[in-house]
Amino acid sequence: MQLVKQSVITIGQLEIRYLMDGTVNSAASGMFEMVVPPGARVPPAHSHSDNEEIIYCLEGTLRTTVAGEVRDLEPGDGRYTPRGAVHSFCNPHDRVARALVILTPDIGAQFFRDVAEAISAPEKPDPVKLAEVMGRYGLVLAPTVLTGQSA
Repeated sequence: MQLVKQSVITIGQLEIRYLMDGTVNSAASGMFEMVVPPGARVPPAHSHSDNEEIIYCLEGTLRTTVAGEVRDLEPGDGRYTPRGAVHSFCNPHDRVARALVILTPDIGAQFFRDVAEAISAPEKPDPVKLAEVMGRYGLVLAPTVLTGQSA
């Protein structure tokens, strides 16, 4: 299967560029490039009901948290997140981080477009509205996000 770069999807500070959308082809997995600028703290802590995720760092340092375990990924490092594990990532460092993300099965690029639309309102993003969009794709915001507590 040939990889095809799609247009960039911007969600807050995060940039997503799908390379293989498993929801529109015969592949079960999807893969996208993710660019996380310095200081970015997105996405909020969440879990996947139906998907496993692998993150492979290409550039910079990406801080990942999976099931409460924090680890910085440097170029060449990867991390696996099983279904149901609460996870998040951020970039508290001073340079851009870039990573490949593989989801099996894929949730598809449309998920990210829907999230971008849900949080694009001029007011502060509504966690309940975000949770509704995520829920349609089998993702669940961590309870601390919905209650406003820090993770």
